[in-house]
Formats: sequence, structure tokens, C-alpha cells
Amino acid sequence: MQIEQRSNALGAIANPGNGHVEEVVRQAHEELRQLLQQRAEVMRRIGTIKQTIAGLANLFGDAVLSDELLELIDRKSSGRQPGFTKSCRTVLMDSSQPLSARDVCDRIQQKTPPMLARHKDPMASVTTVLNRLVAYGEAKAVVLDNGRRAWQWITEAQTKAAGLQASA
Repeated sequence: MQIEQRSNALGAIANPGNGHVEEVVRQAHEELRQLLQQRAEVMRRIGTIKQTIAGLANLFGDAVLSDELLELIDRKSSGRQPGFTKSCRTVLMDSSQPLSARDVCDRIQQKTPPMLARHKDPMASVTTVLNRLVAYGEAKAVVLDNGRRAWQWITEAQTKAAGLQASA
């Protein structure tokens, strides 16, 4: 009897006309979409706060920040190698202007040379990560005056301004 119930349940799941399964998939899809949107909003907020703290540290010196805070804004090494995506994020967050993939590579090379040494084609790896950050809603791709592509961190202020322009 139990085997029959399992096969019926599996048959129901495999049956694309099953309304219950379609509803579960629809709800999961909607929740995933909302969570990804929330993640993008949280990452923008983190970027804004890190930029604010870094700006204050630039004005008043790193001494106003605790060791933990220095680590959190990536100004002090925690002893472990940060991830490649995190490095790209940090470079974009720290810049007030759009950066090309070459600019990002150069800044990572200055900060943590071993990071790029692990990649066969660092430019391709950086470009992939930057495009992924765009897909996450954390960065935007722009075209520079010279026609080249660049990326810029999206701050909360930019998001709110874009929302106000869209509603006007």
C-alpha cells in the first residue's frame, strides 16, 4: 500500500497539469524573486554605510574606528583572503565614479595581488563578476564618454532618486 501511495505521489508531481504543484512552484518563484530583491537592497544599504564610514575615516583617520569596524569595511586584514566577488564589490563601493574592468583589476592588483594570480584570465573573471553584480541589482553598467563599458555601485540614494523620477 505504501509503495502505491509513493508512486501516486510521484506521478502527481510529474504530471504538469497538477494544480497543487504549479501553485507551490509559483509561490516558490515569487518568494525567490522577493528574496533576491531584498538581497540587492541590503547590499546597497551595506555599500552606503561602508562608504559613509570610509568617508569619516578619511576625514578623521582610521584611529576613530575599532579593529572590528576596520575589518568590516575592508581596511584591515582579518588574516584570511577575501573572496573574489567581495574584492570586486569593495572596489566598486570605494569608488565615487564608474570603473572599467581594467580599473577594477588594477585596484585589486594593488590591494591583493595573489587574488588575481589565481585566475587564468583576470579581466574575464572581473567582467563576469561585475555583470553578476548588475544582475543582483548591486551595480549598474554604464557607457563612458570614450564608448567603453564601466560599472558603478548603486547606492541607496541613487535607488531612491530613480524611484522618485519614475513616479513623477
